[in-house]
Amino acid sequence: MSSIIDFLERMGSEAQLRDASPEELELALSETEIEAPLRTAILNKDTSELQALLRLVPLFGIQATPDEEEEEDEDEDEDDNAGKPKPKGLQRNASELVTVTSE
Repeated sequence: MSSIIDFLERMGSEAQLRDASPEELELALSETEIEAPLRTAILNKDTSELQALLRLVPLFGIQATPDEEEEEDEDEDEDDNAGKPKPKGLQRNASELVTVTSE
C-alpha cells in the first residue's frame, strides 16, 4: 500500500509525471511494485475505482448558507415577537448580543 501512496504523492508533486502521456505514465508505473488493478485505475484516471481498491471513503463536509428567503422569514418572525420576552434556554442571534466591559 505504501508504494501506491508514494507513487500518487510523486505524481502530485512532479508536474512532468502529473501531465504525462498514458505511455509515459505506464512506463513510470512499470518501475513500481503497484498491483495491476491499481495501475489500471491510475491509467484510466478512475478515482472511484482507485478509492474502492484502496478501501477509501472520501471525507468532506458541506457548509450551506441560508437562502435569502429564509433570512427574510427570520426577520419577520423577530418583528412579530418584538417586545415579547424570550423563554429561558432560547439561543440569541449574534446581532442581539451586547458586550459589557467594566471600567
